[in-house]
Amino acid sequence: MANDTSRTNFIWDAIEEDLKEGRYTEVHTRFPPEPNGYMHIGHCKALIMDFLTAEKFGGKCNLRFDDTNPAKEDMEYVRNIEKDIRWLGFEWTGGLYYASDYYDKCYEIAEDWIKRGLAYVDELSKEEMRAYRGTLTEPGRNSPWRDRPWEESLDLFRRMKAGEFEEGTRTLRMKIDMASPNIVMRDPAMYRILYKEHWRTGNKWCIYPMYDFAHPIGDALEGVTHSLCSLEYEIHRPLYDWVVEHAANMLVSKPRQIEFARLNMTRTVMSKRYLRQLVEGGYVRGWDDPRMPTLSALRRRGYTGTAIREFVDRIGMSKADSVVDLALLESCVRDDLGEKSPRAMAVLKPLKVEFTNWPEDKVEELTVENHPDHPEMGTRTVHFSRFAWIEQDDFMEEPVKKFQRMYPGFEVRLKGAYIVRCDGCEKDEEGNVTKVLCTVDLDSASGTPGADRKIKGKTLHFVSEADAVPFEARLYEPLLLDEEPESEEPSEAEEENAGSGKKDFISRLNPDSMTVLRGVAEPCVRDCPDGTTFQFLRTGYFCKDPDSTAELPVYNRTVGLRDTFAKQKG
Repeated sequence: MANDTSRTNFIWDAIEEDLKEGRYTEVHTRFPPEPNGYMHIGHCKALIMDFLTAEKFGGKCNLRFDDTNPAKEDMEYVRNIEKDIRWLGFEWTGGLYYASDYYDKCYEIAEDWIKRGLAYVDELSKEEMRAYRGTLTEPGRNSPWRDRPWEESLDLFRRMKAGEFEEGTRTLRMKIDMASPNIVMRDPAMYRILYKEHWRTGNKWCIYPMYDFAHPIGDALEGVTHSLCSLEYEIHRPLYDWVVEHAANMLVSKPRQIEFARLNMTRTVMSKRYLRQLVEGGYVRGWDDPRMPTLSALRRRGYTGTAIREFVDRIGMSKADSVVDLALLESCVRDDLGEKSPRAMAVLKPLKVEFTNWPEDKVEELTVENHPDHPEMGTRTVHFSRFAWIEQDDFMEEPVKKFQRMYPGFEVRLKGAYIVRCDGCEKDEEGNVTKVLCTVDLDSASGTPGADRKIKGKTLHFVSEADAVPFEARLYEPLLLDEEPESEEPSEAEEENAGSGKKDFISRLNPDSMTVLRGVAEPCVRDCPDGTTFQFLRTGYFCKDPDSTAELPVYNRTVGLRDTFAKQKG
């Protein structure tokens, strides 16, 4: 069962120990997404761990939007994140909050730190600040503004808030240790000047707190006990603790940060910055393009919240970074849909078949099951007539070795219908096959004694011309050509510490990430709501797309089958 809380992991072991020792009497977690893009599969590990931990220990989990960068944030992203969380089966039982709820408190703490000699206004440029910071092997140098009187820093900080200075000319920094072996502790920035209207606070502020300052304060103000985050924040843990400790007189709790390895997956873009580039550059059709790894895109493609939770459960929690094969996620989706999805027959690359001994005006109704293992899902009616469609790949005029589908002189079974013998084909002037000619064994109808006749051929799906519905099939492949994942972009602090250095990834995009086919299918694919998922027999799982019209249903291939030509029941 996905996300079984009776099992354990190193995080839950640590929390158990905290409760046993009396460090905390309850468990309170939070999930803190940035509302600057759509959530993607890489966020699910943290999301599920935050909410599931609260469930396991009978505690609460807050949803807090880290809206400290108004240049990139939008209410659209907030609403989609809320939808994604509920789709995965969770609710923010501890409440809904925003980092901007605490701007006044952050400012109050900042002034308090200036007065206590724990912060100062710096006038180094961004480039100078990076040069003064030093390297991983060399200590940093103190800013020439580091020891200015606190009264002067306080005056400058208040003038920063009043909008007297240009962006980039003043920064409020914590005064910690420029010689620290941990580069994160070398006087990190607390506030920067940013003349951007905030979508919640309007133009009240022109200075905004940095993540490494605002985040632990938000946790502590909300009574969070355990701040669970991905492994890249391990180096930030001393700073997290430093902020909480030195602001303790204004906070209500002292959270504990615990890190785990984040999710990296083969051939998958995990950077919101890169995903935005794909959207804005027109490489995809939007944030919910089914090729994208965003949860809204996966939902549109037909993935289920249950499958994603099972995927995270199978990965498990560890402190060692690793890359997960995309095939594991697909396997979880396949397992879930295999139990839930009704079956249907659809032909993606149609080739016409004529049953030469079938009366031209006869249309027979056939009954087929909606799911071979779940009779409670009922049956449906399909038709059999003189003309039908099969897959082009199911016919070969000159078969290769072990080919057990349709070729002259060979018999196959049509799903839910008859055994038919291929007698030959018709071709156009270029030699392309335009029609296959077959003879029906009229005594082999499904459900009759003749249907049990043993043949060597496979069971093929088909669609009768009598009620064939044209549809569009969209087949997807990973966005990246190579196996290497494109990991999440660095945080604000990581960028400050290491610079950009991001490599171009556009050249790695797969030009064949989407193939569009025009096929035919049973009427049931038309007469169902958007979002309905079928297993198209022998082809894969397909989900009806919102682009569908009454005249042309559109289906996204969610995932293929394990064995395309697995033995079918007649």
